[in-house]
Amino acid sequence: MGQSDLQDTGTDATDAGTGRADIAAAPEAGQGGEQDWYAADAATFGDRLTAAREAAGMDRRALSRRLGIRLKTLDAWENDLSEPRANRLQMLAGLLNVSIRWLLTGEGDGLTEPKPDTELAASARETLTDLRQVRAEMGRLSDRIGILEKRLRAIVSEAL
Repeated sequence: MGQSDLQDTGTDATDAGTGRADIAAAPEAGQGGEQDWYAADAATFGDRLTAAREAAGMDRRALSRRLGIRLKTLDAWENDLSEPRANRLQMLAGLLNVSIRWLLTGEGDGLTEPKPDTELAASARETLTDLRQVRAEMGRLSDRIGILEKRLRAIVSEAL
């Protein structure tokens, strides 16, 4: 394993224009209008990575050692500050027993929705629902900002 493998920051997969770490939007899944717990509009790559790691019974240090990366790099992936390169993504999927597609989009072979926590207070559920809605709205606004920036660049370049 080379020195560059140990210092893999995984920044290649992030969108340089927006800094967003999500790769693709997935349509809502489920029946009766229910939303898929791990879909792109409900969970991020980092959320899915953390859930898969926990389901595999690994702590962060153990997974980072098995991948040959620094703990700081794994923390960045789980906190959606960066994403792994393709070779590390393939290793992650194999170690965590999920598909690459599921890690990126929440679709395909991966974890099932966690069982509802009956002890979770109603106010906490409402807050989680609000948080998911805000996250989805932020994604839409980020996309809109990108479109407006492109439009502004075109106007400025025409004026010059």
